[in-house]
Amino acid sequence: MLALLRRPGLTRAAIRFWTGGVVGLSHRILGLRLREEGLENKHLGSPCIYVCNHQSTWETLAFNQLVPDVCIVAKQELRKIPVFGWFLSHAPMILIDRKGGGRAMAAMISEARQEVALGRSILIFPEGTRIGVHEQRKFQPGLIALYRKLNLPMVPVVHNAGCFWGKGAKSGGTIIVSYFPPIPPGLPAAEVMERVEQLLNTEKSRLVPAEI
Repeated sequence: MLALLRRPGLTRAAIRFWTGGVVGLSHRILGLRLREEGLENKHLGSPCIYVCNHQSTWETLAFNQLVPDVCIVAKQELRKIPVFGWFLSHAPMILIDRKGGGRAMAAMISEARQEVALGRSILIFPEGTRIGVHEQRKFQPGLIALYRKLNLPMVPVVHNAGCFWGKGAKSGGTIIVSYFPPIPPGLPAAEVMERVEQLLNTEKSRLVPAEI
């Protein structure tokens, strides 16, 4: 572990190896498959802001495979998880204090700028926490703060992982991850927030069967 601490690149490689193993085993043991849609919008050529709905831990793990070297914005409480929390603290992640107000927002922007300068994209879950597959929640302002300050295109992403990877149970099936056309930088904040919130809520409802 000390070797990983001295070489952050090894930490990142270890995280990708571990998350890849989890995703691979879920396919072999559970029969959990993955289908990506809208790959032409994935925007892998340069940094962007990915904005994604949050239904389970699956997307936090899987995005390390779906978007190489992505930097994920997550809650600071994850540091408390034994071993895993250590890796998060030394990986390209932005761990924020959700009760920190303006100071936490400023720190998030500062760290995000550093990661973008290294060529990394940023992933944020605007709902702020995991919610049920049929639940909707007002988006957090950190989404627009990143959009305005980083001046990057924003790629909306919608998935239905919560249908198969819940808090207490996991099952087989096909997780669909859909990437939508990038929203260019510089648009009015209120317009972008409304557009993204409507898109994510509409599309996730489309991907979730009514009987679940």
